[in-house]
Amino acid sequence: MDTKACIRKIGPSLAAVLLLAIPATATVIGGAIIAGPPGAKFIKLSIPLPNPVGPPNSVGQDTFQLPNLYVFDEDQNIKLKSSLRTDVGKNPIPAGTVVASHYVFFDPGPSEEMLGTVDFDSKVVAIITSTDNLAASDFLANTGVHYLNPAARGLEPGDSASISGTNQITFDTRASSPGDYVRVLTEFSPRANRITSVRPEMRDDNERVIDDDRKRNRLLF
Repeated sequence: MDTKACIRKIGPSLAAVLLLAIPATATVIGGAIIAGPPGAKFIKLSIPLPNPVGPPNSVGQDTFQLPNLYVFDEDQNIKLKSSLRTDVGKNPIPAGTVVASHYVFFDPGPSEEMLGTVDFDSKVVAIITSTDNLAASDFLANTGVHYLNPAARGLEPGDSASISGTNQITFDTRASSPGDYVRVLTEFSPRANRITSVRPEMRDDNERVIDDDRKRNRLLF
């Protein structure tokens, strides 16, 4: 049964309730483990974070202690008020650029190696891997997550995060305590339902994409 027929059958009021229950589509769309500890998985997290250790909704101080490659979406579709320094890819990203932010990490506990990929729904612009640049870009988080032990974030010599495809990064690290953490910046995400920082006064091509998506949704439902 197609969507319109379903809505006619159950009624628009119930359909609206069901639609509200559908999780928002975010901008990380997949990932894979190429080589890693036994049983390692690629896991996209939802906020609040379900970390098994430490304060609720926190990351960065041995709060997961599991051999998985984790990622979660931070703020989406932010228009930068000033230029932003990065470590891989475009550097600096100019003021006025609209980006979506994502956090990728490996927090295995005992020392382990991880080689994996993460895929996004829009082009990767840059990756932030250094402690100082991560701290300077924390305004992109804006999700309520607690970032612990900020002085120990980033990658050490021998670790790497690279842009391995138009919409993909490769994460290649060895980590122990407190884990390895990077921030990935992509172009405007047309799939992100959580548009936190693009406001009505920003009449540009990116807002028109948002408007077009909303119009399509109204026509569909």
